Formats: sequence, C-alpha cells, structure tokens
Amino acid sequence: MRAYSNWQWHLDDVFVRIDGETHYLWRTVDHEWDILKCCVTKGRDRKAAYKFLRKIMKRHGRSDVFVTDKLPSYGAATKAIGNANRQETGRQLNNRAENSYQPFRRRERAMLRFRPMRSSQGYTAVHASVHTHFNAERHLCSRLNFKLNRAAAIAG
Repeated sequence: MRAYSNWQWHLDDVFVRIDGETHYLWRTVDHEWDILKCCVTKGRDRKAAYKFLRKIMKRHGRSDVFVTDKLPSYGAATKAIGNANRQETGRQLNNRAENSYQPFRRRERAMLRFRPMRSSQGYTAVHASVHTHFNAERHLCSRLNFKLNRAAAIAG
C-alpha cells in the first residue's frame, strides 16, 4: 500500500512569516503521513491552490479523495481541475495535514523565523523528502525489522 499514494490526500496551508511578510506554506500529506509536496506562495487564492494542485497531480497522478479545510480556494481549484466531487471537508478530517506542520514550526522557532523566501522553500522541500524517507512507522514492525529498515535507509 505504501507505493500507492493516490488513495487519500490531505491538503492544507499555513501562515508563515518570511522577512516580515506573510506567506503561505501549502502542503499535501497522503494517508500514510508521507509528505508529497510543499510549496511557499504569496497568495492564498484560487490561482495559488490551482497551481499547487496541478503540481501535485503532475507528479503523483489523481487522488481518489482530497481532504481539505473549508477554505473556498480549494473548492474553486478542485472544480477547475474537475475533481469537485472528490473533495471532502470537515471539522476534524484534516488533522493529519495540520499535525504535519509541527516539525516545521519547531525549526522555524529555532531559526528565529525565515529570512528570504527562497530559504524557507528550500528547507520545506528538503525536510519533506527526508521525513518521508525516514518515516519508519515504528509501531507497525518489530525492533529487528525497524533497525534493518533504518540501516537500509541510511545506507542510501
């Protein structure tokens, strides 16, 4: 099931202060907590959401279900793409995407905010790929298998 990431995607955006200006960090997390894509934009409108969805779908294909919050930009973007019937919104449905920002926020506090937008975009892209690579789901396997998988991931 790990190779099949098109089942359910959780999309979310968060406010990020970069060099004193408000920007938006868009993030997609699949049903197994793998971060598929991160993007930093200046806008939070339909155009930004549409561009972000196109980038994801170009790389990963179409998802069966899009779980979002109730931001109208998502509805307009999914309607423009043609996936309006696949979007789910709800009060607690998008917690998976909301919780995926916690490591990012810790790093942001340690760096005393990000200065240029380029550095935050670079950090989010690298952090997402490293997190996905080393996300071992420790609770699902024995200690021996966990150590073997971790050693294989570190080896490359």
